[in-house]
Amino acid sequence: MDKTARLREQILALAAEYCAEAFPPAKFVPGTTPVPVAGRVFDSSEMRHLVDSSLDFWLTTGRFAAQFEKEFAGFFGRRFSLLVNSGSSANLVALAALTSPKLGERRLRPGDEVITVAAGFPTTVNPIIQHGLVPVFVDIDVPTYNIDVRQLDLARSQRTRAVVLAHTLGNPFDLAAVKSFTERHGLWLIEDCCDAVGSTYNGKLVGTFGDLATTSFYPAHHITMGEGGAVLGDVPLLKTLVESFREWGRDCWCDPGKENTCGKRFDWSLGQLPHGYDHKYTYSHIGYNLKATDMQASVGVAQLKKLPGFIAARKHNYARLRAGLQDLAEFFVLPEATPNSDPSWFGFPLMVRPDAPFSRADLIRFLEGRKIATRALFGGNLVRQPAYSDVQYRTIGNLPNSDLVMNHLFWIGVYPGLNDEMLDYVIETLHSLPLSLSSTASKEARG
Repeated sequence: MDKTARLREQILALAAEYCAEAFPPAKFVPGTTPVPVAGRVFDSSEMRHLVDSSLDFWLTTGRFAAQFEKEFAGFFGRRFSLLVNSGSSANLVALAALTSPKLGERRLRPGDEVITVAAGFPTTVNPIIQHGLVPVFVDIDVPTYNIDVRQLDLARSQRTRAVVLAHTLGNPFDLAAVKSFTERHGLWLIEDCCDAVGSTYNGKLVGTFGDLATTSFYPAHHITMGEGGAVLGDVPLLKTLVESFREWGRDCWCDPGKENTCGKRFDWSLGQLPHGYDHKYTYSHIGYNLKATDMQASVGVAQLKKLPGFIAARKHNYARLRAGLQDLAEFFVLPEATPNSDPSWFGFPLMVRPDAPFSRADLIRFLEGRKIATRALFGGNLVRQPAYSDVQYRTIGNLPNSDLVMNHLFWIGVYPGLNDEMLDYVIETLHSLPLSLSSTASKEARG
């Protein structure tokens, strides 16, 4: 072993030692220790990988990115996985790929309509708007919080070309109905799996049903790179198109550091360029630079090995909360998995019943005051958000359930960093709320 290899091993060993010293397990103290909705879960393996990649000083996409893309695609059983710098970017390039002229008559064009839901995350919908397409907002079902598939036929028009949907909080949408609809009408399907890695429908992983699927590796998600995302698919042409939009819109498909993969780098005739113009600097799309760094990917490689355990932990934590809160159904609409699905839950949604003796605001203040973090269902009803006030869209009806979740629903965490002691504290705290409010009301009545 040469000196640089020995030094690298010493540095990596010290990095692991540092991790153990700097990030020791913390004792949980009810009411004092925060119970987050999500967070990074890591150990010395991620630290070693991160330092290892930094020692290469290869500051863009490199060996770890290639390894991650191969292994992540293998996890899903899909032909390709392409790494990008965020889940939002994954949605952007997936949608952009479907606008390519190389798709001929199937390409999405400005004015075409895309069916989605209003009760979701903005960057599931924003690429539709950013490409001059028209979102058609369908309402959701309660208590799965996914698209109400009974409205699909109502939503379709002669301009409908695609369906873009997320699996809400890890709960798969009704893939049988949606796939039947898209196949019957020749529509594209993009699955946003940013909250749902490891969820299954009819025993098959979500992310394997759509023409393209997207994931996120933000710290809140099933695995993390800090920032990062991926696009998954099977069709070689779609892979080439996603790569093009990810990498400046170039026509060339050479890997970083490679050249002349096509064997005719200086022999192309494209557009109005002179014959033989360098293919590496020929652009067939209006693209971006959305690549991830190898340091991000190195963390993902370590995280991917933990993914089965993370999925099991999320399912366990959800089941513990579901059983522990069952007797509070008079106050809350409890979540339900979509029929034929087995979710890898991102969060545990609770809807405060409109006739409950407390409001969502009361409850959130109560929980946050006891160090239990909560979150709304992302943007609520997006058509109520100021960003969409001047956007062209259609809605199917008045979206009453989207308004219902906007006004009454929140969610709490199930991520692998939570243990049974924390979850039992959450259950106990939620049970204490009606009694606490009754006591407060009694004191106020007495003056």
